[in-house]
Amino acid sequence: MKIAVCLKHVVTRDAAVRVDETRTWIRDRDASFELNEPDAYALEEALRLKEKQGGEVIAVSAGPARVTQALREALARGADRAIHVNGDALARADASVVGKALAAALKDEGVDLVLTGLQSDDQGFAQVGVILAEALGLSHATIVMEVQVTAGGLRVRRELEGGWFQWVAMPLPALLTIQSGINQLRYATLKGIMAAKKKEIRSVAPPAGLASSLTIVSLALPSKSKQTVLIEGGPAQAAAELVRRLREEARVL
Repeated sequence: MKIAVCLKHVVTRDAAVRVDETRTWIRDRDASFELNEPDAYALEEALRLKEKQGGEVIAVSAGPARVTQALREALARGADRAIHVNGDALARADASVVGKALAAALKDEGVDLVLTGLQSDDQGFAQVGVILAEALGLSHATIVMEVQVTAGGLRVRRELEGGWFQWVAMPLPALLTIQSGINQLRYATLKGIMAAKKKEIRSVAPPAGLASSLTIVSLALPSKSKQTVLIEGGPAQAAAELVRRLREEARVL
């Protein structure tokens, strides 16, 4: 089975980010980056399928030169080779542009399965996988919690709202967006890190003429504020009012 895994290089979760001079993006030259966590689960699922079915795992990422760090990590964990869609503008591109750029890189690979994380930790649109499936003409399923390979294709378990799940049978080739927590992540070993240095990262240019359908007008960090509220009345009345506020205003109950 030939499996492609799409990865994104995102700002570290606990990084103290600052808005840039244009106020439309962060000052990424000051930020630290890491492999997008949902994509890490997609990579792990691809490696497990390869161990069961045999074949090849291809790591794919779109963005500036720094995304090769994420690709090297994927190779160290067990991916066989990587494709880098190289373009500085892809760091800020919307889901439509990224999906089409990835599709152009994969269209001649003849993959049986494409895996992506459910969403990215930065923009979180959860649309790249769906757009990529449409661009490649693949059947797809989202929010996948389990993958079984069958004689006719795949049987996958999707997570729905309210604790419900749905089993879906689908043919190959296909694309799945993987939910975080589907498996237990592995980490790169010293042997894997050394082996990754010899594995191929092929650089390709994004297709010409890609135009973003989304424009960021302004970006600002959330304002932090606090307010002390005195709840008056007797113990029973105050307790009831506190519970009401926690439920209806703070929405923590």
